[in-house]
Amino acid sequence: MSRTNDEVWIVGATGRVGRGVARRLAARGLTVVPVGRSRERLLAAGLPADAKVVVADSAERIADEIVQARPRVVVNTMGAFAATAPVIARACMPGGHYVDQANDVVAVNGLLALHDEAMRAGSTLVTGAGFGVLATEAVVAKLRAGRPTPHRVRTDAVASVSVEAGTLGAALAASIVDVLTSGGRRYENGRLVTAPLGADPQRLTFPDGESATPAGVASGDLVAAHAASGAPFVTATSALVPAAPLVRALLPALGRLLSFPAVRRLVIDRLGRVRTKATPRPRRHSWGHAVVEWPDGTRHEGWLRAGDGMDFTADVTATVTELLSRGAGRPGAWTPAAAFGADLATTAGGTFILH
Repeated sequence: MSRTNDEVWIVGATGRVGRGVARRLAARGLTVVPVGRSRERLLAAGLPADAKVVVADSAERIADEIVQARPRVVVNTMGAFAATAPVIARACMPGGHYVDQANDVVAVNGLLALHDEAMRAGSTLVTGAGFGVLATEAVVAKLRAGRPTPHRVRTDAVASVSVEAGTLGAALAASIVDVLTSGGRRYENGRLVTAPLGADPQRLTFPDGESATPAGVASGDLVAAHAASGAPFVTATSALVPAAPLVRALLPALGRLLSFPAVRRLVIDRLGRVRTKATPRPRRHSWGHAVVEWPDGTRHEGWLRAGDGMDFTADVTATVTELLSRGAGRPGAWTPAAAFGADLATTAGGTFILH
């Protein structure tokens, strides 16, 4: 096994999640090394002038730096995870560990496909370490614990996020485009099949009395819920998908257009440059929701309540990273609750409400 040092590298350290993770880990006494395209931008985030930073402008160059330096854990917040995650995660092996916040089917399945490789290398790879994936995966795991395999599962992710003043950013823009180009998915008879993006909308009233209408999406929540439950029928929805019928009708055509690489690059570039005004989060809480049903008609429902969805994501990523840096975890590729249990969500600040 290759020796690693005690450093934790934060790829994309100037973004909102990257900054939040770096602050949390530094406060816990870990040696944090920011990684980004510009030393000036990295230092502008409040680092001392003599702080160690790594300047690299692509996943491939970052991977080269990882192979040379051998950090203990690499946190990838740069986005476009379907492309960047396998490159960076492989560079961490053998012996080093990897964490990201991916939440689309392609990216999550792509990293989980490295499971056997990571086991042989003695490395732990964790994908979906954020509100996306964990907020619903943890509820499914709680409802499923100690019970037979259910027949049907539905999850709903409703993040409430404040907006910072500035630009939208390439990572978030790429994530939005990835959702649109991936279309919809669901599990039927244990098989992952296509479904219309925005299918299965449902008006939800949360335990605090507020409400929203999430709709179907090809999210990492879907993959994690299927793995956590073993149910042959699984659907996943998100409040990020427009639920209005007219908008949903236009989504397939928009997705096909964005599937052309040149169009995708142009839209991500333009969208990432969009200026945003500071606005508070639209609801008091973020909610992960799951309904689990068994063949005999038994039905259990549960919620995970969190604060700002982006802050919860930073807390989850920091918690997973600290655990890995201190020797916890087991080799392989995992989603967060599969790696560390459903109570990871409460450690990161969430609260379960189970019926």
